Amino acid sequence: MTHGQTLSVTLSLARPDFSLEVELELPARGITVLFGPSGAGKTTILRCIAGLERARGHVVIGDRCWQDSAKGIFVPTWRRALGYVFQEASLFDHMSVAANLSYGVERVCVPQAQDALSQAVSLLGISHLQGRSTASLSGGERQRVAIARALATKPEILLLDEPLASLDYARKQEVLPWLERMHQELSTPIVYVTHSVEEAKGLADLVVALENGRVTSRGGLEVLPNAG
Repeated sequence: MTHGQTLSVTLSLARPDFSLEVELELPARGITVLFGPSGAGKTTILRCIAGLERARGHVVIGDRCWQDSAKGIFVPTWRRALGYVFQEASLFDHMSVAANLSYGVERVCVPQAQDALSQAVSLLGISHLQGRSTASLSGGERQRVAIARALATKPEILLLDEPLASLDYARKQEVLPWLERMHQELSTPIVYVTHSVEEAKGLADLVVALENGRVTSRGGLEVLPNAG
């Protein structure tokens, strides 16, 4: 996705206890924060963008259509050029950090993936961790490794699903500066899910507020509660 293009998302999903109805045009640069309480639909939107859940509607990134229900188009997750980082870093604890990172690169046939990995390792400050077992890492270190592994695939978009939610306050403060640096130096658009006002204030270029599966507002930091 190049500058000037957008991520266009229209999703409709009905469940017995929840329904999602959203239309979003998200920018091709910076960090879009999906903000709202638990159950607002934030993660469901992210999973639909990734193809992990299937709603009615469309997902179009730049000039590539990943889903269009009306036309019967649905590109599987493994063919979508995206990186996805979950609340809990999904690392292989029997492998070293270096092996985890290499695994991500080897699974995709992306030109210059090794260069992208080196850049991500530097950007997230994890060079000194590569010889360690992932089982020995702190929660904050694990998330930085998971983000680096996602970036190594040179994704067209990076999806971060509450990456700090499972961390205590000290570990959050450890990771936030690296996310802010990533924000400043990366051109890859990021969609970041959180219910934390602090995280949103520190990272968001655009805030999309959600409640009960609907967009309630979008804009700058003024959208956040107690933004002043």
